Amino acid sequence: MSIKTRPEETGLDELDSGTNPARDAVHFRRIQAARANLTDAEDELREAVQAARDAGDSWTIIGAALGITRQAAQQRFGRN
Repeated sequence: MSIKTRPEETGLDELDSGTNPARDAVHFRRIQAARANLTDAEDELREAVQAARDAGDSWTIIGAALGITRQAAQQRFGRN
């Protein structure tokens, strides 16, 4: 689940350097890293659920592992 935006959609090009002085981008980079980690975790979760299904695990078992109902697990991860 990768989120891509065009530069003009971020709003960064609209910042006025007079009212928004340059600062250390540590927080900006931390947010970017967290978003990348979230994307990686979502990919890993989808792969783990698919591996469980391929191994014959039921949606009930998968739902229990996720802390959700079997219906919710199937709705989120099932093939359409």
